[in-house]
Amino acid sequence: MHNIYEILPDIYWIGGSDRRLERFENMFPLPNGVAYNSYIIIDEKTAILDTVDSSISALYQSNIEHALGGRKLDFLVINHMEPDHCANIEEIVRRHPEVKIVGNQKTFQFIKQYYSLDMSSHYYEVKEGDELSLGKHKLRFYTAPMVHWPEVMFVYELTEGILFAADAFGSFGALAGNIFADEVDYDSSFLDEARRYYTNIVGRYGAQVQAAFKKLAGLKINMICSLHGHIWRGDNISYIMDKYDHWSRYEPEKKGVVMAYASMYGNTENVVNCLALKLAQRGVKDMRIYDVSKTHPSYIIADVFKYSNVVFASPTYNMHLYFPMDSLLRELAVLGIRNRKVSLIGNHTWASAAIKSMTEIVKTMKDIEIVGNPLDITSSLKPEQEAELDALADAISRSILN
Repeated sequence: MHNIYEILPDIYWIGGSDRRLERFENMFPLPNGVAYNSYIIIDEKTAILDTVDSSISALYQSNIEHALGGRKLDFLVINHMEPDHCANIEEIVRRHPEVKIVGNQKTFQFIKQYYSLDMSSHYYEVKEGDELSLGKHKLRFYTAPMVHWPEVMFVYELTEGILFAADAFGSFGALAGNIFADEVDYDSSFLDEARRYYTNIVGRYGAQVQAAFKKLAGLKINMICSLHGHIWRGDNISYIMDKYDHWSRYEPEKKGVVMAYASMYGNTENVVNCLALKLAQRGVKDMRIYDVSKTHPSYIIADVFKYSNVVFASPTYNMHLYFPMDSLLRELAVLGIRNRKVSLIGNHTWASAAIKSMTEIVKTMKDIEIVGNPLDITSSLKPEQEAELDALADAISRSILN
């Protein structure tokens, strides 16, 4: 049975959701599943914009056939060649041998890399600013390299002012009937997952996102259709645009502190809990504490992007930094996090390496301010070191409250 939604006259959402998938890209937890969006325009010419993951191929092909209603398929526009979106290209070409595949030079390179079927006779190459008329509807193509793959394009539909934005402005999370962001309580139910999606998937490419913003400046955008998550329309467009602007400029959304700790036997955890209480007593109100051995790093990374201050606390392990903390810091460095205020706490029994290692990794990040003197604990926090902890709490609270 087909499952489609007319989002505007003659323009349909033909995607679907997968609630069974455990991890996105076999890496990021999906407690609420994920949506794979695809769209079709029915005009004098017909055009599909991107396909879906292989997990929902049967539903997807049913959606296409119902939407076409016996008409031929003229164009298949490929904005993004990642397999969760391009998995059905070959099957569509087999079922619709008349179709033209619309993409750029890099798109066609990737098609050859992924598929064994020779589809070169179907290629319809477009470049920056090219337009394709479907009749009433006209598509204009904008390249958006490294948002977040090199072949990515955005398509702007001129008649209705729709931006088909590839992976941009998307989110983790399956759809539950309501496909528009203004139909759900987005702040409480989806914003955290949209942030986690952006920071972990696109986060490294903030400069490229800003470049895409500049290309789109001046366009009247009435709707944004992403390949994951909800569709944005009307006044809500400025909401998600503002979030992406902050995230891509690596600017904190709010003042607060994320404390990420590693602790083998609870001693480092105790230091962090003591620090949190001292910060609360000094008026700091918005804090998040994570055990890096228990919480998937994608959640911690999302909050590091959200808040102004971060505390990293870790023991030394085998003369090196505790491995999950090492992994978290290196992932943050790869993602390009910057413009944060960082404080460091180490712990060791017989050889100190954690503080040194954390400092070295943090110094590879841009525009990082070290707040307070790094605190190195010997095995467990003792009363004689409380003054040092108080001094660190004073420094962190000043940097947040001032």
